Amino acid sequence: MSLFRTKPIDVNANTGLKRCLGAFDLTMLGIGCIIGTGIFVLTGVVAAQHSGPAIVLSFILSGIACAFSALCYAELAGAIGGAGSAYGYAYSGIGELIAWFIGWDLILEYSVATSTVAIGWSGYLGKILELLGLHLPHALTNAPLDGGIANVPAMIIVLLLSVLLSIGVSESARFNTVMVIVKLAAVAIFIIVAGPHVNPANWHPFIPAQVTDIDGQSHFGYGGILSGASLIFFAYIGFDAVSTAAEETIKPQRNLPIGIIASLVICTVLYILVSGILTGVVHYDQIDVKAPIADALKQLGIGWAEALISVGALAGITTVMLVLYFGLTRVVLAMSRDGLLPKPMARVNPKTQTPVHLILGSGVAIALIAGLSPIGKVAQLVNMGTLAAFFMVCASVIVLRKTRPELKRPFRTPLVPLVPLLGMGFCAFLMAGLPAITWEAFFIWSAVGLAIYFIYSRTHSELAPQP
Repeated sequence: MSLFRTKPIDVNANTGLKRCLGAFDLTMLGIGCIIGTGIFVLTGVVAAQHSGPAIVLSFILSGIACAFSALCYAELAGAIGGAGSAYGYAYSGIGELIAWFIGWDLILEYSVATSTVAIGWSGYLGKILELLGLHLPHALTNAPLDGGIANVPAMIIVLLLSVLLSIGVSESARFNTVMVIVKLAAVAIFIIVAGPHVNPANWHPFIPAQVTDIDGQSHFGYGGILSGASLIFFAYIGFDAVSTAAEETIKPQRNLPIGIIASLVICTVLYILVSGILTGVVHYDQIDVKAPIADALKQLGIGWAEALISVGALAGITTVMLVLYFGLTRVVLAMSRDGLLPKPMARVNPKTQTPVHLILGSGVAIALIAGLSPIGKVAQLVNMGTLAAFFMVCASVIVLRKTRPELKRPFRTPLVPLVPLLGMGFCAFLMAGLPAITWEAFFIWSAVGLAIYFIYSRTHSELAPQP
């Protein structure tokens, strides 16, 4: 059936992209994307509004769900590769229509996430400038619906990153590694400086009693742990982005699984440590949701550490944007190459060995979204797209074990089908914790995608029957 036609697998295909990334580079890419907004922003939001001190359990729940998915990603990244990540795995394992939906979800996931993080970057830049006695005009740091003209810093950083990504992937990877070292140093400073100030009394009650706000939304309690875990999932897009670098990786069958699993383990441990210390230093109902780590040090009266943490947060959020933006361009590149999106978008510049036109065009679109849209609510769509992609990756492992048992698998997911089924179950469980408005917006996005597929993609696909 044409809707479920599958794509041939060619791990070592020459796509014109430069193979220059090793296992260390991939691990740094993963850390670059996973450690950032999750630690420097989401810890405050989830602890103050959803989980309280039980945010530690939210991170553990998300980490377990990610572990099952990461094992599946590692198998498919080594066996199939490709710039399309979950899109490519579903195309090879399940079929074109499902692959299109996953790719369409990934476009939403990466573009909205990059725009959202750019807005957070602008906020941290404003905080650093305030420490220096400088204040940016409200009109130039807020979208029109928030009383401003445009969020100019958010637009500028996206456009600067588009130039960096256009120059080359090795240059981008080196920049990412430097920024990762800076933000890991900031995280280490927080752990070392704030750790001795933990007051166990702040962890009581560990799971605050459930409350309902005027909009009918429930917070805290065991439901808060689940909703917190669902929101935290935003931070774990990183290892999906690692898999989009397959065509620029040296020995991808070996290095991709290492990068995916190593970055997940390192980041989950750091998340649990930081969130535990944060809620131990500041009572959950007094946490600053905009800059929780820096503000915690400010409340402790450690001004020099607050400044360093703000700089580290800025570096951390920069790498998150860089890797998300990179992932977006590689997914669109793969879909365009397959004919599901217009072919010119897949053109690679022979000099830089990067899709320059695609990168710059995406940068303009993302900059406009970041500068002109108040997208706080839309950001929850990122979690839905991520969970849907992870769900289908786990399903693809089960299907390919049946349909392609002869496929060379340098890394094999243990206990198949149990581990993939657990991954699918956890993803479905976390999806259930997302608000109804997120589901409604997700169905609208999917309906638009379905229309595009039947109007354009199905007949332009490389696998479509030729007349």
